Amino acid sequence: MGAITLLPEERQRRIREWVLDQGDVKISDLSAKLHVSEMTIHRDLKPLLAEGIVKKTYGGVMSTVKEVQHSAAPHQCVYCQRQCNPRLACRIIRLNGNVEIACCGHCGFLQLQRVKDVDQLLVQDFLLNTTFSAKHGWFVMESSFNVHCCQPQLLPFEQQEVAEKFVKGFGGLVLSYKEALDVLIEKMNHATCFSKRTTDGEGE
Repeated sequence: MGAITLLPEERQRRIREWVLDQGDVKISDLSAKLHVSEMTIHRDLKPLLAEGIVKKTYGGVMSTVKEVQHSAAPHQCVYCQRQCNPRLACRIIRLNGNVEIACCGHCGFLQLQRVKDVDQLLVQDFLLNTTFSAKHGWFVMESSFNVHCCQPQLLPFEQQEVAEKFVKGFGGLVLSYKEALDVLIEKMNHATCFSKRTTDGEGE
């Protein structure tokens, strides 16, 4: 039986995961794993290079993300210090290439306001687990689906239509990156630190 040909979006998702996990990979290895030509791999890499999460090396690509260099433990949220759930965690990439881990979109957005030398915020699609830049995504707020993390919770989605379908089942508001950031800041300006409270109370 021949190998299954994946769509470009799925190949890019796998390449992104492999590079972030391994640090660097060869074009020839990616070609063999995905059963496509090296020319196809080069085309698949273009959006990832544009995102800035990988860069070219001789015969391959490598992650631009460095090891976390922060006083918090590697799997501890940089903002609220709670233990990170890999499914919800996001990465704040600083201009110097260092990366900080936030437990969820809520803390990732708040950390953006606390530090200014940020290159980008990488989040994971809540349903598909694909990684993408928060600025290009959509966020669901006030949903009845409780992920037991910081409140008010922000659930990231790469595609607006997927977020809207989720809201039909679980309620909530679908917001752009800018809208989500503005609403979160407004809510936090009129409340105590929700992240601390849900850390103690497990987000009931």
